[in-house]
Amino acid sequence: MRFDILTLFPEMFSSPFQESILAKAIEKGLIEVRTINIRDFALDKHQVVDDAPYGGGQGMVMKVEPIARAIEQVKMENPSAWTVYLTPEGKPLNQEIIKELSSRSHLILLCGRYEGVDERVRQLFVDEEISIGDYVLTGGELAAMVLIDTVSRLVPGVLGSDKSAEEDSFFGSLLEYPQYTRPASFRNHEVPEVLLSGNHQAISLWRREESLRRTWLRRPELLNKASLSEEDKKILEEIIQNKS
Repeated sequence: MRFDILTLFPEMFSSPFQESILAKAIEKGLIEVRTINIRDFALDKHQVVDDAPYGGGQGMVMKVEPIARAIEQVKMENPSAWTVYLTPEGKPLNQEIIKELSSRSHLILLCGRYEGVDERVRQLFVDEEISIGDYVLTGGELAAMVLIDTVSRLVPGVLGSDKSAEEDSFFGSLLEYPQYTRPASFRNHEVPEVLLSGNHQAISLWRREESLRRTWLRRPELLNKASLSEEDKKILEEIIQNKS
């Protein structure tokens, strides 16, 4: 899978993609991450990429021409590349959107700055607008990093086991069950006995129950979207009755 990041600050991306799982995925050729400096597509000698807004107001607006040239150059290589604008006004990023994006082979990620981009960029060149939360960052670069990390996890081969992503929180609209490792006892807090039993069927049942319990206690609204079996519904009913 390929990510092309359109940004005014390409050096921000050097470290995150040289570490851990993403670095290994790039080394294996499972994902490709390129940064494209929007300033390189400004034709004047000062490489101006922003200007004052028509009608007055605070701040500066990113100009349409350099962004248009940058996107068009990428699309000359792959006309089907999907362009995402990272903006607080976009759809909130969630696991469902991440799954949809992971099915695409090439994403163009546009990182806004200042007061955002000229509206004609959105009208003519953007396929989808995405937000990572109801707050404002200094630019779209951090949001682009989050999106790349989340989408890359669903690319086959990126994680040690493809089942790891399936067991993550929000996959299937449920939060993940509690995890434990050695030691079995720490300051009078014990690992649940079922996890030490070696009984895989019992462990699987415990994990499903705890996933349902944790979702109900912390994010009950997610249950409205979850695909629950009749057994899940019985377990959830008991959890709600016991209120724990």
